[in-house]
Amino acid sequence: MTDRRTDHDHHSADQTAKPKRRRFSDEYKLRILEEADRCTKSGELGLLLRREGLYSSSLAAWRRWRRDQLPEHPESKKPASESQLRHEIQRLKRDKARLQLKLDHAEKIAALQKKYAEMIETAETEPPSETSP
Repeated sequence: MTDRRTDHDHHSADQTAKPKRRRFSDEYKLRILEEADRCTKSGELGLLLRREGLYSSSLAAWRRWRRDQLPEHPESKKPASESQLRHEIQRLKRDKARLQLKLDHAEKIAALQKKYAEMIETAETEPPSETSP
């Protein structure tokens, strides 16, 4: 028996094969991140990404990886962005308002407890009054 597959059948079988996901070593990631960190001029980073066949999302993920795995690395200690700072300020303001309400509530309860204790103390020290029938 002969194989009756045509060139067309052969190409369609190749097109349905799932591409293999690329895996990058830690050394490669660090080398590329170092190169990316040195890019200062306009277009340098894009040129690096095209040369290596990478996407900017890969760099972002690798930078997160570096922050988690190498917290002592100088680039892992970058200051927060302006947007991150604004979000943090808003969160802190909400927390402050919530805690202020809790404090006000606790102060009111403490004041009530104090008044109640004073009332009990005066009731205990006063002689019972006799009521006439």
